[in-house]
Amino acid sequence: MATGKKNNTNATPIVEGETFASLQIAKNLDSDMSMETRLKLLYRLQQTDSKIDKIYLLRGELPLEVQDLEDDIAGLETRISNLSKEIADTEAFIAQKKQDIVTSKSLIEKYEAQRNNVKNNREYDSLSKEIEFQDLERELSEKRIKDSTRSMAEKKVALASANELLEGRKIDLENKKQELASIIEETQKDEEILLKESEEIQSQIEVRLLNAYKKVRSNTRNKLAVVTVKRDACGGCFNKIPPQRQLDIASSKKIIVCEYCGRILVNPEFENE
Repeated sequence: MATGKKNNTNATPIVEGETFASLQIAKNLDSDMSMETRLKLLYRLQQTDSKIDKIYLLRGELPLEVQDLEDDIAGLETRISNLSKEIADTEAFIAQKKQDIVTSKSLIEKYEAQRNNVKNNREYDSLSKEIEFQDLERELSEKRIKDSTRSMAEKKVALASANELLEGRKIDLENKKQELASIIEETQKDEEILLKESEEIQSQIEVRLLNAYKKVRSNTRNKLAVVTVKRDACGGCFNKIPPQRQLDIASSKKIIVCEYCGRILVNPEFENE
Protein backbone atom coordinates (compact mmCIF):
# COMPACT_ATOMS: atom_id res chain seq x y z
CA MET A 1 0.00 0.00 0.00
CA ALA A 2 1.46 3.33 -1.06
CA THR A 3 1.88 5.89 1.66
CA GLY A 4 3.20 9.42 1.93
CA LYS A 5 3.68 12.22 4.36
CA LYS A 6 0.76 13.91 6.08
CA ASN A 7 -0.85 17.06 4.70
CA ASN A 8 1.60 19.94 4.52
CA THR A 9 -0.02 22.82 6.37
CA ASN A 10 2.29 25.24 4.57
CA ALA A 11 1.17 24.08 1.14
CA THR A 12 -0.20 26.72 -1.18
CA PRO A 13 -3.99 26.83 -0.70
CA ILE A 14 -6.09 25.93 -3.70
CA VAL A 15 -7.12 28.77 -5.92
CA GLU A 16 -10.90 29.02 -6.20
CA GLY A 17 -12.01 26.98 -9.20
CA GLU A 18 -8.65 25.17 -9.47
CA THR A 19 -8.78 21.81 -11.25
CA PHE A 20 -6.29 19.17 -12.37
CA ALA A 21 -5.62 21.18 -15.51
CA SER A 22 -4.23 24.10 -13.51
CA LEU A 23 -2.20 21.73 -11.33
CA GLN A 24 -0.63 20.22 -14.44
CA ILE A 25 1.75 23.16 -14.59
CA ALA A 26 1.94 23.87 -10.84
CA LYS A 27 5.47 23.84 -9.44
CA ASN A 28 4.75 24.19 -5.74
CA LEU A 29 3.27 20.80 -4.83
CA ASP A 30 4.82 18.91 -1.92
CA SER A 31 8.35 18.11 -3.13
CA ASP A 32 8.91 15.34 -0.55
CA MET A 33 6.51 13.00 -2.35
CA SER A 34 7.10 11.59 -5.82
CA MET A 35 4.56 12.28 -8.54
CA GLU A 36 3.95 8.55 -8.95
CA THR A 37 3.07 8.25 -5.26
CA ARG A 38 0.67 11.18 -5.55
CA LEU A 39 -1.01 9.63 -8.57
CA LYS A 40 -1.31 6.24 -6.87
CA LEU A 41 -2.86 7.86 -3.82
CA LEU A 42 -5.35 9.73 -6.00
CA TYR A 43 -6.26 6.54 -7.83
CA ARG A 44 -6.71 4.64 -4.54
CA LEU A 45 -8.88 7.46 -3.25
CA GLN A 46 -11.01 7.36 -6.38
CA GLN A 47 -11.47 3.58 -6.11
CA THR A 48 -12.45 3.87 -2.45
CA ASP A 49 -14.87 6.76 -3.04
CA SER A 50 -16.43 4.88 -5.96
CA LYS A 51 -17.19 1.95 -3.64
CA ILE A 52 -18.86 4.37 -1.23
CA ASP A 53 -20.85 5.79 -4.17
CA LYS A 54 -22.10 2.29 -5.00
CA ILE A 55 -23.41 1.90 -1.45
CA TYR A 56 -25.29 5.19 -1.72
CA LEU A 57 -26.58 4.14 -5.13
CA LEU A 58 -27.88 0.92 -3.60
CA ARG A 59 -29.87 2.97 -1.12
CA GLY A 60 -31.09 4.98 -4.07
CA GLU A 61 -33.83 7.52 -3.46
CA LEU A 62 -35.03 5.85 -0.26
CA PRO A 63 -33.68 8.52 2.14
CA LEU A 64 -35.37 11.25 0.08
CA GLU A 65 -38.59 9.22 -0.16
CA VAL A 66 -38.59 8.78 3.62
CA GLN A 67 -38.09 12.52 4.09
CA ASP A 68 -40.87 13.33 1.61
CA LEU A 69 -43.27 10.98 3.40
CA GLU A 70 -42.38 12.49 6.77
CA ASP A 71 -43.07 15.95 5.34
CA ASP A 72 -46.40 14.75 3.89
CA ILE A 73 -47.40 13.27 7.25
CA ALA A 74 -46.49 16.47 9.09
CA GLY A 75 -48.56 18.47 6.60
CA LEU A 76 -51.54 16.12 6.90
CA GLU A 77 -51.38 16.18 10.70
CA THR A 78 -51.43 19.98 10.62
CA ARG A 79 -54.40 19.93 8.22
CA ILE A 80 -56.26 17.42 10.40
CA SER A 81 -55.61 19.53 13.49
CA ASN A 82 -56.86 22.67 11.75
CA LEU A 83 -59.96 20.94 10.36
CA SER A 84 -60.78 19.42 13.76
CA LYS A 85 -60.54 22.84 15.40
CA GLU A 86 -62.67 24.44 12.68
CA ILE A 87 -65.33 21.73 13.09
CA ALA A 88 -65.33 22.17 16.88
CA ASP A 89 -65.60 25.95 16.50
CA THR A 90 -68.45 25.54 14.01
CA GLU A 91 -70.31 23.18 16.36
CA ALA A 92 -69.93 25.72 19.16
CA PHE A 93 -71.14 28.49 16.81
CA ILE A 94 -74.22 26.45 15.80
CA ALA A 95 -75.00 25.70 19.45
CA GLN A 96 -74.80 29.42 20.22
CA LYS A 97 -77.09 30.31 17.31
CA LYS A 98 -79.62 27.71 18.48
CA GLN A 99 -79.57 29.33 21.90
CA ASP A 100 -80.00 32.73 20.23
CA ILE A 101 -83.12 31.39 18.47
CA VAL A 102 -84.54 30.21 21.79
CA THR A 103 -83.83 33.64 23.27
CA SER A 104 -85.44 35.43 20.30
CA LYS A 105 -88.59 33.27 20.50
CA SER A 106 -88.84 33.86 24.23
CA LEU A 107 -88.55 37.62 23.73
CA ILE A 108 -91.12 37.56 20.93
CA GLU A 109 -93.61 35.79 23.23
CA LYS A 110 -92.86 38.30 25.98
CA TYR A 111 -93.27 41.34 23.71
CA GLU A 112 -96.47 39.96 22.16
CA ALA A 113 -97.96 39.51 25.63
CA GLN A 114 -96.96 43.05 26.56
CA ARG A 115 -98.33 44.44 23.32
CA ASN A 116 -101.75 43.01 24.10
CA ASN A 117 -101.89 45.18 27.20
CA VAL A 118 -100.59 48.50 25.88
CA LYS A 119 -102.51 51.72 26.52
CA ASN A 120 -101.31 53.83 23.58
CA ASN A 121 -100.04 53.58 20.02
CA ARG A 122 -96.49 54.62 20.91
CA GLU A 123 -96.01 51.62 23.21
CA TYR A 124 -97.66 49.36 20.65
CA ASP A 125 -95.36 50.54 17.85
CA SER A 126 -92.30 50.20 20.07
CA LEU A 127 -93.14 46.61 21.01
CA SER A 128 -93.99 45.77 17.40
CA LYS A 129 -90.54 46.94 16.33
CA GLU A 130 -88.92 44.79 19.04
CA ILE A 131 -90.93 41.78 17.89
CA GLU A 132 -89.95 42.43 14.27
CA PHE A 133 -86.28 42.81 15.24
CA GLN A 134 -86.23 39.55 17.22
CA ASP A 135 -87.97 37.75 14.37
CA LEU A 136 -85.23 38.97 12.00
CA GLU A 137 -82.61 37.84 14.52
CA ARG A 138 -84.23 34.40 14.60
CA GLU A 139 -84.25 34.16 10.80
CA LEU A 140 -80.61 35.27 10.63
CA SER A 141 -79.61 32.68 13.23
CA GLU A 142 -81.44 29.96 11.30
CA LYS A 143 -79.65 30.99 8.09
CA ARG A 144 -76.28 30.95 9.82
CA ILE A 145 -77.03 27.52 11.28
CA LYS A 146 -77.92 26.23 7.82
CA ASP A 147 -74.77 27.68 6.22
CA SER A 148 -72.54 26.50 9.06
CA THR A 149 -74.05 23.01 8.99
CA ARG A 150 -73.31 22.72 5.27
CA SER A 151 -69.77 24.04 5.78
CA MET A 152 -69.19 21.66 8.68
CA ALA A 153 -70.38 18.69 6.62
CA GLU A 154 -67.83 19.58 3.92
CA LYS A 155 -65.09 19.88 6.54
CA LYS A 156 -66.00 16.50 8.02
CA VAL A 157 -65.67 14.92 4.58
CA ALA A 158 -62.28 16.62 4.14
CA LEU A 159 -61.25 15.46 7.62
CA ALA A 160 -62.20 11.86 6.90
CA SER A 161 -60.27 12.00 3.62
CA ALA A 162 -57.21 13.50 5.34
CA ASN A 163 -57.31 10.83 8.06
CA GLU A 164 -57.53 8.08 5.48
CA LEU A 165 -54.66 9.59 3.51
CA LEU A 166 -52.63 9.95 6.71
CA GLU A 167 -53.02 6.29 7.56
CA GLY A 168 -51.87 5.34 4.07
CA ARG A 169 -48.85 7.63 4.31
CA LYS A 170 -47.92 6.17 7.70
CA ILE A 171 -47.99 2.65 6.27
CA ASP A 172 -45.87 3.76 3.31
CA LEU A 173 -43.40 5.47 5.65
CA GLU A 174 -43.05 2.39 7.84
CA ASN A 175 -42.41 0.20 4.79
CA LYS A 176 -39.83 2.63 3.38
CA LYS A 177 -38.10 2.93 6.76
CA GLN A 178 -37.88 -0.85 7.10
CA GLU A 179 -36.52 -1.14 3.57
CA LEU A 180 -33.93 1.59 4.20
CA ALA A 181 -32.96 0.15 7.60
CA SER A 182 -32.42 -3.25 6.00
CA ILE A 183 -30.11 -1.81 3.33
CA ILE A 184 -28.23 0.32 5.86
CA GLU A 185 -27.75 -2.70 8.12
CA GLU A 186 -26.31 -4.65 5.20
CA THR A 187 -23.96 -1.88 4.09
CA GLN A 188 -23.16 0.12 7.22
CA LYS A 189 -20.08 -1.86 8.22
CA ASP A 190 -18.61 -1.63 4.72
CA GLU A 191 -19.47 2.08 4.56
CA GLU A 192 -17.71 2.82 7.85
CA ILE A 193 -14.58 0.94 6.75
CA LEU A 194 -14.52 2.69 3.38
CA LEU A 195 -15.12 6.15 4.86
CA LYS A 196 -12.25 5.61 7.29
CA GLU A 197 -10.03 4.40 4.45
CA SER A 198 -10.98 7.44 2.35
CA GLU A 199 -10.11 9.79 5.21
CA GLU A 200 -6.74 8.09 5.73
CA ILE A 201 -5.85 8.41 2.05
CA GLN A 202 -7.00 12.03 1.94
CA SER A 203 -4.72 12.85 4.88
CA GLN A 204 -1.73 11.85 2.73
CA ILE A 205 -2.63 14.00 -0.29
CA GLU A 206 -1.46 17.59 -0.72
CA VAL A 207 -4.28 20.07 -0.05
CA ARG A 208 -4.40 21.68 -3.49
CA LEU A 209 -4.41 18.32 -5.23
CA LEU A 210 -7.12 16.96 -2.94
CA ASN A 211 -9.34 20.00 -3.46
CA ALA A 212 -8.89 19.77 -7.22
CA TYR A 213 -9.90 16.10 -7.03
CA LYS A 214 -13.03 16.96 -5.06
CA LYS A 215 -13.97 19.76 -7.47
CA VAL A 216 -13.65 17.59 -10.59
CA ARG A 217 -15.45 14.72 -8.87
CA SER A 218 -18.38 16.95 -7.92
CA ASN A 219 -18.69 18.21 -11.51
CA THR A 220 -18.88 14.81 -13.21
CA ARG A 221 -22.03 12.73 -13.52
CA ASN A 222 -20.36 9.45 -12.52
CA LYS A 223 -18.12 11.13 -9.90
CA LEU A 224 -14.95 9.85 -11.57
CA ALA A 225 -12.10 12.33 -11.25
CA VAL A 226 -9.20 9.88 -11.70
CA VAL A 227 -9.31 7.26 -14.45
CA THR A 228 -7.00 4.94 -16.36
CA VAL A 229 -6.57 4.68 -20.10
CA LYS A 230 -8.73 1.90 -21.55
CA ARG A 231 -8.39 0.81 -25.18
CA ASP A 232 -6.40 3.93 -26.01
CA ALA A 233 -9.17 6.16 -24.63
CA CYS A 234 -9.96 8.15 -21.49
CA GLY A 235 -11.71 5.91 -18.97
CA GLY A 236 -14.08 8.75 -18.13
CA CYS A 237 -15.25 10.31 -21.40
CA PHE A 238 -13.89 7.63 -23.81
CA ASN A 239 -12.20 10.09 -26.13
CA LYS A 240 -9.03 8.80 -27.80
CA ILE A 241 -5.66 9.54 -26.19
CA PRO A 242 -2.66 10.08 -28.55
CA PRO A 243 0.17 7.48 -28.28
CA GLN A 244 2.77 9.97 -27.01
CA ARG A 245 0.38 11.17 -24.31
CA GLN A 246 -0.20 7.56 -23.28
CA LEU A 247 3.57 7.17 -22.83
CA ASP A 248 3.61 10.26 -20.61
CA ILE A 249 0.75 8.81 -18.58
CA ALA A 250 2.53 5.47 -18.20
CA SER A 251 5.68 7.20 -16.94
CA SER A 252 3.77 8.78 -14.02
CA LYS A 253 6.23 11.68 -14.05
CA LYS A 254 3.61 14.42 -14.12
CA ILE A 255 -0.11 15.09 -13.89
CA ILE A 256 -1.77 14.36 -17.22
CA VAL A 257 -5.30 15.64 -17.70
CA CYS A 258 -7.81 14.60 -20.36
CA GLU A 259 -8.19 17.60 -22.65
CA TYR A 260 -11.85 16.74 -23.22
CA CYS A 261 -13.27 16.12 -19.73
CA GLY A 262 -10.61 17.43 -17.32
CA ARG A 263 -10.15 14.11 -15.48
CA ILE A 264 -6.68 13.07 -14.39
CA LEU A 265 -5.31 10.11 -16.34
CA VAL A 266 -3.13 7.52 -14.62
CA ASN A 267 -1.11 4.45 -15.56
CA PRO A 268 -3.39 1.45 -16.32
CA GLU A 269 -0.95 -0.67 -14.30
CA PHE A 270 -2.33 0.99 -11.15
CA GLU A 271 -5.39 -1.25 -11.53
CA ASN A 272 -3.22 -4.28 -10.74
CA GLU A 273 -1.77 -2.91 -7.51
